[in-house]
Amino acid sequence: MSGSHQEQPLLENSFIEEDEPQETAYDSSEKIVVVGVDESDDEENWGRVPRFSWKKLWLFTGPGFLMSIAFLDPGNLEGDLQAGAIAGYSLLWLLMWATAMGLLIQLLSARLGVATGKHLAELCREEYPPWARIVLWIMAELALIGSDIQEVIGSAIAIRILSHGVVPLWAGVVITALDCFIFLFLENYGVRTLEAFFAILIGVMAISFAWMFGEAKPSGKELLLGVLIPKLSSKTIQQAVGVVGCLIMPHNVFLHSALVQSRQVDRSKKGRVQEALNYYSIESTLALVVSFIINIFVTTVFAKGFYGSELANSIGLVNAGQYLEETYGGGLFPILYIWGIGLLAAGQSSTITGTYAGQFIMGGFLNLRLKKWMRALITRSCAIIPTMIVALLFDTSEESLDVLNEWLNVLQSVQIPFALIPLLCLVSKEQIMGTFRIGAVLKVFCHSILHFDLTGHLLGAIMYLIKDFVMTT
Repeated sequence: MSGSHQEQPLLENSFIEEDEPQETAYDSSEKIVVVGVDESDDEENWGRVPRFSWKKLWLFTGPGFLMSIAFLDPGNLEGDLQAGAIAGYSLLWLLMWATAMGLLIQLLSARLGVATGKHLAELCREEYPPWARIVLWIMAELALIGSDIQEVIGSAIAIRILSHGVVPLWAGVVITALDCFIFLFLENYGVRTLEAFFAILIGVMAISFAWMFGEAKPSGKELLLGVLIPKLSSKTIQQAVGVVGCLIMPHNVFLHSALVQSRQVDRSKKGRVQEALNYYSIESTLALVVSFIINIFVTTVFAKGFYGSELANSIGLVNAGQYLEETYGGGLFPILYIWGIGLLAAGQSSTITGTYAGQFIMGGFLNLRLKKWMRALITRSCAIIPTMIVALLFDTSEESLDVLNEWLNVLQSVQIPFALIPLLCLVSKEQIMGTFRIGAVLKVFCHSILHFDLTGHLLGAIMYLIKDFVMTT
């Protein structure tokens, strides 16, 4: 296949009126130049993939770990602890396969971004008629606001735990809102500085929840059996749906396709595009393996302490720390504060990546050419204002906060198709992806995952509605 054929979809895909400047995920000056490029690049070797390099893998490492934050946000932690408390170790296998499905979706998102040089929101703006892209944009914003409410509330709960109840929920929301300024400050120092900051937060989560795991000492045998042997009963269907539903977040699909463009890739050479895809696949897999292990830590700690107990059905983010303290005691460092530190790291990291995703979504769909601080401020305000209202309304009612969280999960369930369907359609088109479009077998497999995920989300939404109806009547 000739180089001209490879460039054709890129030219078609980027056909815009010349006098209209386009919003891009990263300016050329912000992109990381991957060093170690072979000297032998020429017309004959345009399709050759350079040999593996650890140095290049390190330079490509970053976007996958930012993407993995969505697998570790407070909503996921709540799903983990409830699955462990109510289902014990029996849903660990589902957690593993749900993470694997999430990885495949994220790899498709990265593939779209690398092969086209544009992220999902930009491509939706260019490929769909005005009414469709407006609907997709509104749905993406609603999904982002819903997930951000959960993440900010999670951070506020952690702040209340660490302050020993002195800081109310609404004040924790205000403190969390200030992370926008941290984000803007770090962004001025380049992509690698921002990625290093998130790596530190993931490390804090890993250490905190590993410490909890060590304190609780869950059964290694039960853990292994839970991962390897599928089990599902009628009593744990709701938790199973929660495990699957929490992992694939609509805004994360948009985010990853933009993050991969932080590296400069010569898309005129097929080998260079494939090389980037290979490195991104490795680092994304490593990132989600880390997230899977952290999720296992949380699930098994609550399985060991609360499975089969009277408290199992009443545990949520708000009271989890208190129950952990009562069950496992103080220890060298009180487990209540270990939980609070891990939860705070999860909440802060996920709210900042939410701000990041909001910039790409708003800029991509609307082609806004605003300064980054202005976009971040607008994006943050869209999420913080409703979150503040929620915090003031539900500050004194833990049960109402749990019900709200369930309704937000329903919202995410409704929004999922508006991210996954455009992704699968675009990544399957030859005129957009060229030789990097997905094949028939992978396309069928991905559509099967989509149907499975949508069925799971629909089932979860119905169950939440039935549960809410029963409780109110």
